[in-house]
This record gives sequence, C-alpha cells and structure tokens, in this order.
Amino acid sequence: MRLSVAADKGADIFEFLHKPSDTEFLLRTALVLEALGPVLPTIHLREGNFSDFYEGGWQELFPVAGDFPATTRAPSWTTRRSGTAAWSYRIEDDRPERVAVKFAVVTTRTPFLLERTMLLEGSAPILQLRERVVNEGDEVLEFMWARIIPRSDVRFLDEPCEVVLPRCEVVTLAAGNPDYFTSGRASGQVATRERQAGTAVDLSGMPGPEPKAHDLAFLRGFDEGRYEIRNQRGLSFQMRLPIHIFPYLWYWQVTRGAFGYPWYGTTYNLALEPHSSLFPMLPRALEQGHVLKLGPGQELTAELEAAVLPC
Repeated sequence: MRLSVAADKGADIFEFLHKPSDTEFLLRTALVLEALGPVLPTIHLREGNFSDFYEGGWQELFPVAGDFPATTRAPSWTTRRSGTAAWSYRIEDDRPERVAVKFAVVTTRTPFLLERTMLLEGSAPILQLRERVVNEGDEVLEFMWARIIPRSDVRFLDEPCEVVLPRCEVVTLAAGNPDYFTSGRASGQVATRERQAGTAVDLSGMPGPEPKAHDLAFLRGFDEGRYEIRNQRGLSFQMRLPIHIFPYLWYWQVTRGAFGYPWYGTTYNLALEPHSSLFPMLPRALEQGHVLKLGPGQELTAELEAAVLPC
C-alpha cells in the first residue's frame, strides 16, 4: 500500500494505492493538487471555497460539514475549515515494521485542536487512524465531524460492485435537489429516484456511468461500525469506525451526473462518508441535537481503520 498526504492542504490523503494490483481507491477530480495561496476567489460563495480546491481524495471535515446557509450560527466557520488549512506534522516512527506520522491543526476562529496519527504496521495493507479533538476554549462548543472518502477507480468500481453493510435504515431528506433520492421513500437498502419516475435503486451495488445520475442518501441505526466495498476481481475496501461518534454514513453516488459547479459531469464515484450528523446543515443539526459537544478543556478521541483485503 502507498499513501500520500498533503499536509499543507487539510492533511488530505490524496493517494491510497494498492500496489500489487495498481488500484487507486480515491477520487481524482480535474483540479490539480496545489498550494492554496496563488488563487484569490473573486466572488464569495455561500458554502465557502472548499470546492475550488477539491482535488478529490480523503478529507477531514471539521468543525462543520455540509451546506452552509446564511442563517448559520457561526458564519465565520465557513471561511477556513480543517479541510483547507495547513497542518503541522511529526514523524513519530519510521521503521520497516512500523511507520507513524502525527498531523495537527488549530482551527481558525474556533479554539479546537485536531490531531490525526496515521499508522502502518508490517506488510499489512491496513491504515490505522487515531484522532483527537480538544476544546482549548473556555466555553462549551458544538461541532460536526465528518470525512469524505470517495472511491472512483473504474477498475475497482467495475460492475457489479457490492456494498456490504450491517443492518441499517436508509433515510432520504427533502434537500431540494431533484437529483437526490426522493424523501421518505426508502426501505432497507433500496431507495427511489423521483426524476426516474419512482424507479427503485439498489444501494448495495454501483451502476456504470450510463445513468448520468447524482444521488445522496443517509444511513443510520447501525449496530456495528463497519462497511465494505467489494469488486469482482477479489479486492475489498474495508472501513471500521466508532459509531458512537459517527453514527451516520452519507451515501454519495455519482455516475457522471453531477452537472454544473464544481463537477460539470466529469466524476464517477461512490462514497460512504462517516458523519456525526444526519443533516447537512449546521443550523438543522443544532435544532435536532445532531452535533457533538465539548466543554472547556475536554477532548474526544476516535480510532478508525481502512484496509484493502482480498475477498
């Protein structure tokens, strides 16, 4: 396994390569990974400029995640999140049998310290992540925590590709986007698309690029924190996560149907994104109690694991 991390751009993991099969598991967009400094946005976007620099890969979204309406309780949070900030790093171990690197960032305009230690041990193709959030302020702070982990290599997502999940509930929200799964019509792992005249879509598989679709669903009610994506060539991407911190998975499926800014119909990807919140907007998450909370000096730790294994 080969991993590459852009420490000066959100500590993005922009390469997750299975070397024996030469399979890249992360999305690559048309944007080139580059330093943020030379680009000066000339028009303010409500959601911030995260997508202006989105090269694909694996991002940490903190302390908010999702859409950001003008009524948000903390509009300044949209200016710079952990996903666009430069992180410091320290190599803690560098031996053939063990590699460990700690990344850290203090969020701008909020007093959070966020740390992520990445570990590889032996020859096992398993990435361990040990993460810590600390509230360095002197008041209670609420936040959201998530990560974007889209798979896009067509050789891995070749049809039929199987998504393996614990028993869970599928929720579809009325997001106002006609591309998304219809609200309130989901059962098991099957949801419906309004724009396809109510035709059923099986979430346990990945269609080819022909549908030109862009879909989003939300999964909850897991009794264990794991999921797996298998292909027909015997490769399996497996993720394990703490469901007391990330009780939701956002299921994002794009088959070259995300038109307009920022994708323009160029992306083909499947993502199951661990989230602390069911709702993609901070005000709604606050109203429904779907946020995490830390008092002064308190911390929260999480351990996750991502692996590429034979199936």
